[in-house]
Amino acid sequence: MPQVIQSTVACLARSQAGFLRTADEVPAAEWKTRPSEDRWSAAELVAHLMMVERAVVGKADRIAQKAPKHFPWLKKIHLPIALVHSRIVRRKSPVPVDPEMLRDKEDMMAELREVRGRTLAFLEEMKSRDLSEYVWKHPALGNLNTYEWIKFLAAHEVRHTKQMREIADSLPKFVETLQK
Repeated sequence: MPQVIQSTVACLARSQAGFLRTADEVPAAEWKTRPSEDRWSAAELVAHLMMVERAVVGKADRIAQKAPKHFPWLKKIHLPIALVHSRIVRRKSPVPVDPEMLRDKEDMMAELREVRGRTLAFLEEMKSRDLSEYVWKHPALGNLNTYEWIKFLAAHEVRHTKQMREIADSLPKFVETLQK
């Protein structure tokens, strides 16, 4: 497996592991509870992650079926993907969350893992090809190649891990008591 794919897969694994650990802290009974009127619930956050990842991998798959368009190197300059990790600049998602996607915690977490599995399968299918020539515009960062887009997915997940932490910390805590 080429080095760029290995490092990308490692980034995806780290980001998902952190997200899953944090999501585990949200009780299933509170999964669809919004911490406040203007903030997403854990369910909405997971739906958003799935929608973005599906869109990116779907676009990557579609453009990889054609010859890459030539972009001069100057048009390939973009803001660092590391900016996505930070939640200093808050952005509203341009695509609203589909309410049909909001289900119970176990089902949504299983689906999130399936979406990531599709991303990894795409990388495996394309391992013999150079996807760095396939470029398209990110609305905030600039033009990214396919590998950068996949690394964006990891950074996006890290960003939303922080948001999931905020959700978990803001929900009421339930303490189980031992009865003797």
